[in-house]
Formats: sequence, C-alpha cells, structure tokens
Amino acid sequence: MDQNQVIDNFQDKMGKAVDHFSNEIKKIRTGRAHASMLDGIIVEVYGSTMPLISVATITVPEPQLIQISPFDPTTMQSIVSAIRDNQTLGLNPTDDGRIIRVPIPALSSERRQQIVKQLKEKLEDSLVNLRNLRHEALKSADKLKADKAISEDDYKRIEKKIDEIMNIKKIDIDKMSKIKEQDIMTL
Repeated sequence: MDQNQVIDNFQDKMGKAVDHFSNEIKKIRTGRAHASMLDGIIVEVYGSTMPLISVATITVPEPQLIQISPFDPTTMQSIVSAIRDNQTLGLNPTDDGRIIRVPIPALSSERRQQIVKQLKEKLEDSLVNLRNLRHEALKSADKLKADKAISEDDYKRIEKKIDEIMNIKKIDIDKMSKIKEQDIMTL
C-alpha cells in the first residue's frame, strides 16, 4: 500500500460513512409522510423475512398519509403487523382488504424533541465512526512510515490531507443534521 492508496481508501470509507448517515436520517420521522420512512421495515412472508418494498408498492397520496398496496393480498396482515411492531416509527396502519393506509399523525412538541434527540444520537454515532476511520487511516500511514515506505514529510502531507477530508465530511454531516432538525421542528 502506498500513500495514495491510504488517502483513496480513507476517502472512499468516509464517503460511505456519510452516505450511511444520510440513509439513517431519511428514516427519522418528520411531520410529513414519505415512502422512505418505511425503508427499514422487514416483513415475515412465505416463511422468510423480506423488506417491505419487495412485497408491496408504497405511495404517498397526501402529505399525512402513506398508502401500501401489497402484491399479494394474503401478506396484508404481516405488513400491518411489521409496521405496527416497529416502535421507533410509532405508526398505526389500517387496511380495507386491498390497501393499507398509514396515517402520519401530527407531531407534538414533546415528540419533536424526542426525535431531535434521536437525530443527535445518530449524528454522534456518525462522528465517532468518522473519527475511527481517521484513526485507522493514520495507523496505516504510521505503518508506511515505520516500514520506511514514506518519508516524514510524506507522512505529514498524508496527515494533513486526512484531516482536510475529515473536516469536509464532518461539515457535510453537520449540514445534513441541521437541515433534518429544521424539518423536524417545522410545524
């Protein structure tokens, strides 16, 4: 491994960490309905578990309603149960035999504060992950320096580049978090 590989590998892992954070905050509820709220729902059908998107079509006909059309009507109760059992969403779906409707209740200010707290926890987890990735990259650079594959100056350049990438990704995550928090707190 050379110095460029260390930086490229670090940059790739940081990009994946930011994408993961982005996907995680999409699952956090705001006051409006969106289909990605149900991305983490796993339904038990046909003797195995499958993601909800594999067994139904999800649409958002109104700002406060998610509509689910199962491909197979016999899976309806499993879908309803999976959504109801997911405590982080706190949703109560209803079905009419063909379609499942999931009303999105308005959030109280107390619930909004709880959701913001969840967001802050996810933010902190992501920042810890970024710091761990930074530490891992610096360890790789240390190993190159110890093996005399790079000079002290090269090591300093790698360290500076890693810190630059770290700061950029940290700013990206902070921006995403602030936007999401604003979304949650908007009535």
